[in-house]
Amino acid sequence: MVREAELHEVQLPDALDGERVDRVVSLAADISRKEAAELIDQGNVLVNGDVPAKPSQRLSTGDHLRVAVPFRDNTIRDDPTVEVTIHYLDDQVIVVDKPAGLIVHPGAGASTGTMIQGLLAQFPEIASVGNDPTRPGVVHRLDKGTSGLLMVARTKTALESLSAQLAGRTVTRQYQALAWGTVQASHGVIDAPLGRSPNDATRQAVVADGREARTSYEVITRYEDPLMTFLHCQLETGRTHQIRVHLEAIGNPIVGDDRYGGGSRDRMGLTRPFLHAGLLGFIHPTSGEYMEFETEMPDDLQDLLSQLTDSVSS
Repeated sequence: MVREAELHEVQLPDALDGERVDRVVSLAADISRKEAAELIDQGNVLVNGDVPAKPSQRLSTGDHLRVAVPFRDNTIRDDPTVEVTIHYLDDQVIVVDKPAGLIVHPGAGASTGTMIQGLLAQFPEIASVGNDPTRPGVVHRLDKGTSGLLMVARTKTALESLSAQLAGRTVTRQYQALAWGTVQASHGVIDAPLGRSPNDATRQAVVADGREARTSYEVITRYEDPLMTFLHCQLETGRTHQIRVHLEAIGNPIVGDDRYGGGSRDRMGLTRPFLHAGLLGFIHPTSGEYMEFETEMPDDLQDLLSQLTDSVSS
């Protein structure tokens, strides 16, 4: 066993009877299933005093688990090679215009070259903002393939204020999306709870016991050849992959999204989902003034729209 480690001890409850040991380790230590399997392979998990034979071993009510998670250095380094486009800046807030392909902060599979590391090179003071050293100043995120605006806090005051506004659903976050098919209603709200997919732990899905999720939308243009709909979507909640999952759920997956409904369709020349965070609004943390910012769609998205000439306006 690793000497310097965070220890977790679990007496398996009835509700988890028959579960795989890697899933229980994942839940107990709040880590991914992959990380749990690695801990098992390394001998850092004991079931009733013995190392499990394999991650898929089934457990029984009353089994005693001891999990040792080695301490990791979560300090991230700045990276001056990462170019970050600043849309707005003051002593409290940074509004970034993130390009598609740039990851917001280090995480599974990405330890370098992230947006926040590029910002740290310019604004080293944000290193102490927040309780998570891997996400200093991060208020919210955009998926790697999504372009557009997001806000970063430069001070503790700003982080607390902006996070509270997100929780209170007073932040304006409007996205531009191109979806397959015809969305019939000109306005609507998709109100469907989201959680981890029961069939694929790396995907989100509409699930009955998921977290509340609401996306409002407005149809801007309906295209006839091929059948597509250009929408403005506004987040009322901010769940992982929310717009992508919600549009797939109503039968109108986002063009270019090979993860949520677009895998069997023509990507129309795109290398990422047609999703752009074009408008962001919030109350300034210290002045109390409502501020709103807009940014144009990148060339790859505008070029695709320009090809869709046969359209019917909403």
